Amino acid sequence: MIENNPKKIKEAEIVVGIPSFNEADNIAFVTKQVDKGLQKYFSQKTAVIINSDNNSPDNTGKVFLQTKTKTPKIYISTPAGQQGKGNNLRNLFLKVKDLRTRAAMTVDADLKSITPEWIRCLLEPIIKEYDFVTPIYLRHKHDGSITNHLVYPLIYGVLGYNIRQPIGGDMSFSGKMVEYWLKQKWPPTARSFGIDVFMTFNAIKSGFKLGQVDLSSKIHKSSLPKLDKMFLEVAETLFIFLSINKNLWQKEIKLKNPSLVCQTNNKVQFPKIPPIDYKEIEKTALADFSDNYGQVKKYISHELRKPLEKMFLQEKSLEIDISLWTKIVYQILCLYQTESNKESIIKLLRTLYFGRMATAIKEDSNRTEAESEKITQTQALHFFETRNYLLSLISLK
Repeated sequence: MIENNPKKIKEAEIVVGIPSFNEADNIAFVTKQVDKGLQKYFSQKTAVIINSDNNSPDNTGKVFLQTKTKTPKIYISTPAGQQGKGNNLRNLFLKVKDLRTRAAMTVDADLKSITPEWIRCLLEPIIKEYDFVTPIYLRHKHDGSITNHLVYPLIYGVLGYNIRQPIGGDMSFSGKMVEYWLKQKWPPTARSFGIDVFMTFNAIKSGFKLGQVDLSSKIHKSSLPKLDKMFLEVAETLFIFLSINKNLWQKEIKLKNPSLVCQTNNKVQFPKIPPIDYKEIEKTALADFSDNYGQVKKYISHELRKPLEKMFLQEKSLEIDISLWTKIVYQILCLYQTESNKESIIKLLRTLYFGRMATAIKEDSNRTEAESEKITQTQALHFFETRNYLLSLISLK
């Protein structure tokens, strides 16, 4: 780990981490907001802001260290050539442990909507009694599609935890939680985009105290350019954990709603983004289907093969509604646990996810953000209400 610790900080009660890669254009803004929050609400505690970087060639670290703050700063980085958000956060966790920190949090370096209130809301619950806190925020209806269509409904449906933003990126955690994460086995995907679901799943598994905070709006850079790689890594990380922790979910469970432990009063706002052409996403899904489907077809039930082949091979028009999408995800989760061709199984799920995403964008065209959010929650509830379908699939294997 590369480190620049100008103030020679050796101990801190609070750490705020900002993982980054090529975020020189925005990291100063995020750093200043973090500093304002720490000075306003936690001035009586020792604190440090840490930029955990991937040796960014755009001088992110230099901009961070030159940003004027009252709170001391530390820059840490992976070596040149080693990338991945998970590697950044692992370095941050090691530093949190080294500093004997009691309460820590992480916020994305590309945030446009962060305010000092975020710092208060994320840290206060940890200081008082909680071990892991995730965000709730309103987002543009086309933002967070991996969360909305895969991670949120799967964690809700399979594990029975209604955690609205399980991979939101802006989270807080205790020193005890950090030590637990560091002791776990890290799959390769957790070293990159799979890190957030790694954190949330293991927080659930740990039995530690979980909470949620309402941060109002999240505005940041679009994730659309990274969706291909991001989906594969997030999905595989989640499927790995579900496969090796069957004792957590292959049984009847009750729905759990982690408490809302803080709420900001920030004004709700949404970014203005160019319209997303669902036809382009649908085109990508149609183009990828044949190769990925051919590798996995023999494992898929006739119940799914018929509608999928009709949409993707015959009509070339996709209508993957909530009911069909739930069956798709549950069948592929089951296949992932029982078949050896896991790479093709995850790639087929990515293809079908793009089909579900295209369908949702088309249906959302005349909906408000609030109406779209209601549909997302309905989908997650459907995953939970039909989880016996998954259990029946497992029992047949």
